[in-house]
This record gives sequence, structure tokens and C-alpha cells, in this order.
Amino acid sequence: MDLTKLRNIGISAHIDSGKTTLSERILFYAGRIHKIEEVKGDGDGATMDFMELEKERGITITSAATQLQWKENIINLIDTPGHVDFTIEVERSLRVLDGAVLVLCSVGGVQSQSLTVDRQMRRYGVPRLAFVNKMDRTGADAYRVAQMVRDKLNADAIMMQIPMGAGETFAGVIDLVGMKAYYFDGKDGETVREEEIPAEFQDKAAEMRQKMLESLSMYSDEMMELLLSEEEVPSDLVYKVCKEATQQQRITPVFCGSAYKNKGVQLLLDAVLRYLPNPTEREIKARKVGDESIKLDLKPDPTLPFVGMAFKIVEDPFGQLTFMRIYQGKISKGEMYINQRTSKKERFSRIVRMHADKREEVDSAEAGDIVAIMGIDCASGETYSNDRDYCTLESMYIPEPVIKVAVTPASRADADKMSKALNRFRKEDPTFQVYNDEETSETIICGMGELHLDIYVERMRREYKVEVQVGAPKVSYRESPGIKQDFNYKHKKQTGGSGQFAHIVGSLTPIDPEGETTFVFEDHVTGGRIPKQFIPPVEKGFRDSMHKGPLADFPVVGVKIDLNDGSYHDVDSSERAFYIAACDCFRETMRASQPVLLEPIMRCDVECPELDQGSVVGDIISRRGLVTQTDTRDRVSYITAEVPLANTFGYATDLRSMTKGQGTFSMELAKYSAVPRNLQDDIISERKKQLAARA
Repeated sequence: MDLTKLRNIGISAHIDSGKTTLSERILFYAGRIHKIEEVKGDGDGATMDFMELEKERGITITSAATQLQWKENIINLIDTPGHVDFTIEVERSLRVLDGAVLVLCSVGGVQSQSLTVDRQMRRYGVPRLAFVNKMDRTGADAYRVAQMVRDKLNADAIMMQIPMGAGETFAGVIDLVGMKAYYFDGKDGETVREEEIPAEFQDKAAEMRQKMLESLSMYSDEMMELLLSEEEVPSDLVYKVCKEATQQQRITPVFCGSAYKNKGVQLLLDAVLRYLPNPTEREIKARKVGDESIKLDLKPDPTLPFVGMAFKIVEDPFGQLTFMRIYQGKISKGEMYINQRTSKKERFSRIVRMHADKREEVDSAEAGDIVAIMGIDCASGETYSNDRDYCTLESMYIPEPVIKVAVTPASRADADKMSKALNRFRKEDPTFQVYNDEETSETIICGMGELHLDIYVERMRREYKVEVQVGAPKVSYRESPGIKQDFNYKHKKQTGGSGQFAHIVGSLTPIDPEGETTFVFEDHVTGGRIPKQFIPPVEKGFRDSMHKGPLADFPVVGVKIDLNDGSYHDVDSSERAFYIAACDCFRETMRASQPVLLEPIMRCDVECPELDQGSVVGDIISRRGLVTQTDTRDRVSYITAEVPLANTFGYATDLRSMTKGQGTFSMELAKYSAVPRNLQDDIISERKKQLAARA
């Protein structure tokens, strides 16, 4: 397989920007399907939304993979969900892809989930193109969207195409590199017609081409010299500079079209081949198992030892299906390979290539490929190789759940089925957590939002025929220290025989709990005041104590521990003594640090008719919300606000009744922030009542 002709790309965007509609057109033009279906049509529904629930609700819930051919090139394509509740699907897809298409709505522009997707792409260093979709909508404006990408995503967005018309007058696109107009003829836009640029667009095209060249010249001295001496810039140089700058993630080339009206999709596919990297152009870093300081550079060469990452797991009637990206080497059906985390040898009994929910068997797969393996038992994010302790790939970031509900099976018979379903969902989705509340012996499920948990409850009913009763949603509160607090704690115990002695001195400081680190431990002990082997138990003691805070037994976040001094006893000191000392010291110091209760604050994006803006804003304020931005375009109001999660339950129904069914909203976790003091006391007393009732 010629790897320069292979692309692994994902399609990501905000809700309802048209990702699945775009995927459907790509599959059609590549000859992978022979009839275009719509997401919300009367037919079978879009190919990539194959679950019953996806078809009914018109949303994407799981990412779907497929492979297609375009102009002698092979593209592995993954269509991802837009709802923040299913953000792990986007996270793990971007972790293994080489490039991405960020789809933006021509009217909405950069919306809340676009910001999240942008962060994910940057986290994994994925170069991307932007596609301004829905150019046929009233109020479409590609230039404004490109400016929003510059302002909100802080990316150098360079328009490589401009639209001819917008809304109802949208006729096609002008390519600014070749300076040609493109029209899409035929029933499904399958015939691409190239023409000279119409007279009314020539001035605009010349102006935008100049802007494009000026922007690109910032990344090429050769192009800068040609522009300064007012010479013609050859197309090949434009392509070369644009490709290099895109792959270094310094620019985001912008294309436009309308997937629904079948315009601009073929040119986007050409751009994917031209600008996004193939597997040989991506640097993949791995670390040696057992010694993280040794870094390995993986090469997409089938002759080298095999390295692959299991990035997604799906249970199906025939067993576990593990999606795998192969970074190096090759795999063959029936061979044994080693899980680098568990050191277990496992047989890859079948290798299949996925097309949404259909699959075709293959005998082998090589570096650069994305396939699914049958018959192995592993967790999401694990690395496989030929040899034990060969290397491990950087794992993916998994956000913490923010909402939880209690689920109870309706009968004894349903209890087994429910636990089977929950085990499967937990394995498939790392953001979906399940635990048994010891005090109430209820089963609690936690997730990223109401929709996330709704979908899993519905899937239990349909796929496992389990009737469950769902309790009211609960908020995942957190506790955090209020002020810096020094500690000097001695643990002494003498009960005949050898005793226990540990002495630790240091400070506990609040840190910003926003980041991915919620606990920092620093060892500043010098001169062997505490022997080295006793330091890890101290850290473990502090870390293990964070699952219950002193206010109301909520988990603790945002803590930095500096261990500065201490003492030990030759006979009575042990790892256990220092561990117990750290646990007890944490509880005591945390209580003294004037702890505060933190609650999840959601960033809420609301679209509603302009006439209803007043009542929607009033309602947000009554929910302790803070409106951060309002914008009105074409008699539609766009409101951005920060609202405490505790006050958002049932918001969908309230918004519909306020806006006569026309209001829509999306929500994602923005941050944790302190609960107002009067409410904090209420929450704590309520929590104490619950704990007392259980006791």
C-alpha cells in the first residue's frame, strides 16, 4: 500500500452543523453508496447514523468509521458526534487521526462545541481544514465565519475559496488559487463544471486572492519576494506553502459549500488530499514501557515491529469489536500480539474493515490503517505490540462526569440484565461511570449531561429489554481549600510490641481546579529528615484522602501539598505509619483551611427568536446565570451565558414554552466555581440529612 495515498481524517463540529450530511455526500461521490439519504428523511437515514436512536433523534451518538476511495487515494473517514455529552467519541477519534475537517455553520459560525473541538484538535496536534457549510441558508456569510475563526479560535483562517452568492442565490464557489468558478450540476451535484469567473465576482475574487497570498506569504520568504516585486505567484508554490503551514498547524484553510444542496464537497475532498498529512508526514511519539524517559519515534513502515492503539471498544452480538489504529508494522489474522499494559498475549482472530455498521473481513492490515479486531479483551487507549514491554502510546484525556442519577431495576430478573448492560456501557465509554452507593445500596450512573444518561437508559430498555426507574439528577459538587494552611502533624501509637511513629511538616495550598491537574504533591525534604521510601506513602495518603472532603463528603479538588520537613523513628516508623499520618493530617488541615463548596458551571448557548430575547435572558438570570454575550442576526438572538448545573435541569422544556417551540440550546462544562455562602449552608445541611437518614 502506498502510504502517501492514504488519509485518516475525522469530521467534527458543533451540533447541527451538518457533519453527517457532509459524510453522506462524501460517501456518495466516492461511489461508496449509491443513494443519498438524509439525517431526518423518510428513508433509511444517513449511513453513518446507523443506531435506531440516532435515526429517531436525528443526532450522532457514536463515531462511525468507513473507508472510501477518491482519485486513486484511500481515505479512512470517521464521523463524530456534535453534542458535548458524547465528547469522548470526538476525543478518542482525534487521538488517532492524522487530519480533520472542522465543519462550521455559515449562520451560527464558531459555536460552543466548535471551541471544544478546537481544543481537542490542538491537544493532539491534529492539522485541520475548515468547511463553512449551509451556504444555502438565509443569513449565510462565509467571510464573517472566517473572521470568527480568527477571533474566537485564535487561528489564522485563510479563505482558499469564496462563495458565489449566499442563501437562495448561492450558485457555486470560486477557487482563489486557480481563479476559476465551479458549479455543481446534475440531480445530486455529481458533475463539477469549471468556468471562468462571472463578471460580478471578478473584483471580489481578485481582492480575496491578494489577501490569501499576503496571508500565506507570512510563511514563505519566496512568496514574499514574488509579491514585493509584483510578480505572478505560481499555483504550485501556493499549494506547497499552504500544505506546509497547515501541517504545522499554523493556518486553517477555509472552504465553503452546502452539503445538503450538494455543492462544494468534491473540492473539499481534493483539498483533504492536497493539504492534510498522510501517515508518513506525522510524527508519532511513544515511550518505552518501564522507563518513560526513553522516547521512541514510530515510523509507518510495515517491516518494523508492530505498534497499534485500541482507541474504541464496541460490544456486539459476536463479541468485543476493538477499533485499532496501526502506527508501525503490520498485523495478520490469527497471529498473537501482546497488550503492553497487561503483558497478556492475545490472538487477533479476525480483522475487519468497518463501513458504519457493516464490515468486510481482511487477512492483514499495515501501518497507517484503521481497522477493527475481533476476539481481544482490552480497555480503551491500550497499546499492542509484537514484543513485551516494547512501547506505550500517550493515552487520551478523559473528562470527569458532572451529573449523576440513581437507576433501579423494576424487578429481580431485570437486575442481572441491567448490570450486564452497565458493564458493557462502562467498558465502551470511559466518561460513563457506574458505582454502588454503599449507604443507600443504589446503583448510581454518572455522565457528561442529561442527554448522555438519557441515551444510556433508553439503550438499556431497547437493547437489553430492561425496565429501569430513574431518580432525579444530582449534581457532582466538589470541595476545595479556601486558604493556605500549614501543618505539623505527628502520628504516634504505642500498644505493646513495635509502635507507629510518623511526623510530617509542610503546607496545603489551594490551586485553580480548572485544569486537568486537581492535586499536586511536591517533596522539599532535605538531609534525609524523612527517608526516601516513606515519601510515596505520604503522597498516597494525601491523594487517597481526596475522595471525601470535610464539609459534606464531596470529592476534594485544587490541592497542592508541599512537604518541607518531618522526622522518623528507627524502629517504629513504617510506610503504613506515614500513610496513616498523611490521611489524618489531610482531614485536620483541610478542616482548618476554611474549605469552600464548588459547583459545576455550564456554558450555555441559546438561540431564540429576537422577540423572546427578554424573557429568555430574564429566565437565565433567575437561574443564577450570568449572560456573557448577546448577538442578534436576521431576527434571531444568540445568547451565551454561564449557568450553574443545579439550575439547568428541565431547561429544555422551559425554553420551548418561552419561545413557542423555536428556542434551541447547547450546554457544556465551563468551570467549577464557589457556591454562594447562603446556598452552601443549605446544600451541606441537605447532604447531612441524607447521610443521617442512611445511617
